[in-house]
Amino acid sequence: MEETHCVYCADATISRRRALAIVPAVLSQGCGGARRSNGPSIVFTRIPQADPAGSASNDIIEGSVTGASPGQKIVLYAKTGKWWVQPLVDQPLTDLRPNFAWTNATHLGTQYAALLVKDGYRPQSVLDSLPQTDANVLAVAVVPGAARPPSPTVHFSGYQWRLRTAPSARGGQNVYSPSNILVDEEGAMHVRISKTEKDWSCAEASLTRNLGYGTYEFVVRGLDALEPAAVFGMFTYDYASGALHNREMDIEISRWGNPAEKNAQYVLQPYYIAANVYRFNSPHGRLTFSLRWERDRATFRTLRGSSVSSEYVFAAGVPSPGIESIRVVLYVYRDAVVKLQHPMEVVIERFTYSP
Repeated sequence: MEETHCVYCADATISRRRALAIVPAVLSQGCGGARRSNGPSIVFTRIPQADPAGSASNDIIEGSVTGASPGQKIVLYAKTGKWWVQPLVDQPLTDLRPNFAWTNATHLGTQYAALLVKDGYRPQSVLDSLPQTDANVLAVAVVPGAARPPSPTVHFSGYQWRLRTAPSARGGQNVYSPSNILVDEEGAMHVRISKTEKDWSCAEASLTRNLGYGTYEFVVRGLDALEPAAVFGMFTYDYASGALHNREMDIEISRWGNPAEKNAQYVLQPYYIAANVYRFNSPHGRLTFSLRWERDRATFRTLRGSSVSSEYVFAAGVPSPGIESIRVVLYVYRDAVVKLQHPMEVVIERFTYSP
C-alpha cells in the first residue's frame, strides 16, 4: 500500500557506514571513566563540536559499547560549566541497538560523556562531576568536543542547516552528499539528486536547533519535474524519541514510483495507521507548504499563491516537542515500478518559522 513508503526510522542505523574514524573515549580515574578489568567499554564514533554556549544548538552523537548486555542503557551528558543530562530531562536514557551501537541528539557543550547503566537506573539531570563506576554505572567515557562540526553546514533563511553525509535505508539504500545542496546568491536552497559513476546520490539538510510548537513554512518550486521515483520531503525528526515515533510529521511529494498514484501526502507517524496518512494531488507551480504544530493538533496546508489547494488536520496522536529538528530531503524510491531516469532538483526559496 502507498502508506508504506514513508518510513524514516532507518536513520538510526547510519553509524555503521559513517566515514568517520572511531574515536576512543577518554577514560580517567578523575571522572570515574576507568573501566574495571574485563568490564564493558564505550567508544564514540561521532562527536559533536565543542561549544561552551551551545545549549540553543544540537547535533548527533553516536557510539558503541563492547561487553554490554541486553537491557542496559546509555546515559548522555554535555558539559557547559556543569554536566547536563541529554537530550532531555524527561528523556534521559538512550537505547542500545542489537549490535550495541547507539545514536541520539545532544545539546552542544565543551565535553561529552556516555555512561553505560543497568536497566532501571535513574540519572540526575545536573551534576558537578560524573559518577564513579559501581553496581549500576558499568562504564563511563568522556571525550572533548570536536574542533569543528562533524558534518558541513549551510546558512539558509536565517538558520544554520546540517548537511547529511551518511547513507540511509530511507526509500531503500541511498547515499547522501553535501555537494547536492547549495544556497544561491538570492538565498534559495537547491537540493539535488545527482548521478554518480554507478548510482544516484541524494540530499538532506536538517536545522541545528529545535523550535517546538509553531508554524513551519516552506516556499518551493521545481516539483513539477519530479519523476515518479523521486521523493521530496519536509519533516520533523527526533533521534531521542523512538517511543513517540521520533516525533515525525511529514509533507512528502512523490508518486512512489507509480505514475498513476497521487503525488503528495501528509503523514503523522506511525504511517501504518490508516488515519495517519492523507493523500492528495499537489498542484503545479510555485507552492507554499506549512505545518502548524500545536498541542494535540497538527494542521497541514498547501497553497498556490494565496489559494489553499489542500488542508488536513490531525487531532490525535500529535507528539509534544522534544529535541526534534525540521528537515528537507530529496531521495530515490528504490522499489519504484518506473526507475529514476534523470538527475532531479528542487528549489526551496524560503523557510520561515513563527511561534
